[in-house]
Amino acid sequence: MSKRDDIMNATLDLIDEEGLQSVTFAKIMKKANVGSGTVFNYFASKEELINEVYRRARIHMGESMLEGYNPELELYERFKGIQRNRLRFAMHFSKEYLFIDSYSYSPYISPDIRNMEDASREAMESIIADGQRQGIIREMNVMLCHQIVHGIITSVVRGYQIEKYPLNELQMHQAMEACWKAIKV
Repeated sequence: MSKRDDIMNATLDLIDEEGLQSVTFAKIMKKANVGSGTVFNYFASKEELINEVYRRARIHMGESMLEGYNPELELYERFKGIQRNRLRFAMHFSKEYLFIDSYSYSPYISPDIRNMEDASREAMESIIADGQRQGIIREMNVMLCHQIVHGIITSVVRGYQIEKYPLNELQMHQAMEACWKAIKV
């Protein structure tokens, strides 16, 4: 792992442990075991570092969501595949998932990074648009529809993380069904 990765991982860990406002370069340097020159060699400011951590997490989540994705499958199967992958990503990479969820609307995240192209978002929006054309999914703004699904999954993941309930295959299936029912006609 590179020093740059060490810095970014330490930043994500600290944000998870203490919250973004409490994270300082001094804490990052200590946790990453690097000097100030190393940090500033890679990142000019805390905002730049936070944006890069966010960008990297979004790319990782997007790639994870598309694992095994087949655009030739039936609409519902494509939907389930992406949502199952979203749940699994959230369970296995909870720091990244919660960071993305918590800071997507933060002023720390630049509009360019927040609205960056993402193949998984495009796939999900394509599923929604296809479903609307077929009369299967409710007519509403595609982004709003996607946000409703994302909100349900995030709520389920947060409950799982504080150990309100298990999240095995049955509960994952139930969560995906709830998402589907929320947007279907």
